[in-house]
Amino acid sequence: MTLKTTMKSLAAGLALAALATSGALAQELTLKLGHLANEQNSWHKASVKFGEELSALTDGRIAVEVFPNDSLGREMDLINGMQLGTVEMTITGESLQNWAPMAALLAVPYAYTSLEQMDEVASGEIGDQIEAQVIERAQVRPIAYFARGPRNLTSNRAITSPSELNGFRMRVPNVPLFVDTWSALGAAPTPMAFSEVFTSLQNGTIEGQENPLALIQSASFNEVQSHVNLTEHVRSWIYLTISEQVWSQLSEEDQGHVMTAAAAAQEFEREQFLADEQAIRDDLEAKGMNFVEADTAAFAAAAQDAVINSVDESIRPIVEDLFAR
Repeated sequence: MTLKTTMKSLAAGLALAALATSGALAQELTLKLGHLANEQNSWHKASVKFGEELSALTDGRIAVEVFPNDSLGREMDLINGMQLGTVEMTITGESLQNWAPMAALLAVPYAYTSLEQMDEVASGEIGDQIEAQVIERAQVRPIAYFARGPRNLTSNRAITSPSELNGFRMRVPNVPLFVDTWSALGAAPTPMAFSEVFTSLQNGTIEGQENPLALIQSASFNEVQSHVNLTEHVRSWIYLTISEQVWSQLSEEDQGHVMTAAAAAQEFEREQFLADEQAIRDDLEAKGMNFVEADTAAFAAAAQDAVINSVDESIRPIVEDLFAR
């Protein structure tokens, strides 16, 4: 090897070392994104879209591995993992109120009467305040939000008014507001991980559960429940989130790429959501589920005091204002 060749090799090695030291190579990483929905759900499809967009924006330096069906862990475990630095991303919503009280506003029963009203709150000043508190107190950063269809109550009998609940044993998420509201409506709510619901319905531990149609379908609840009671008790959104630890380690440029990819995922998810709602109902009816019109005004009236009294005092004025609209 000539001296000239040796010097070129040495120069190339030094340049590579300088590149690594500058952080360009150090930015290469894989983000693990776990969530509870299955592969047909719009959340999962949007998560995959996020990964594709981020990979393209970073020339493959940042990859996203998506883990549906609670395969990376349950929601609360993933949030804890993000705080500890062992998990990078998840999709989560009102469960964050266990750390940040304002997260309860994502899913206040009967507070939002339309998708448009929900969007106004989620994308406006109140939404900004929620996100800031979640970042500060939960160390989880919302980067996009996905719409959810109205939550409806499933059962093996028709339920059209609160008076027909009569101690009805039902699963709710680990959200105090949901427990308090359904207790006030006359049910016997039990917090339970989503992954346990099907088996609990199957063996009779619980009589019903409440969720948007997309999750009722993806979890195959039609196999163990015969009725969808259209209580439409919660219109809500849910966040695509990244660990604040991970976010703080990204360069400003890559933070921008993450937000651009997240915006694309949010737009994609909304298109999927709107297209899916009617198709999901048609599918569930074809599989034998009976859709029952419920007296939503009676449910709302019976729930209002419990909702207002159950939320944290710091957000009570906001909730009262939402009910007054």
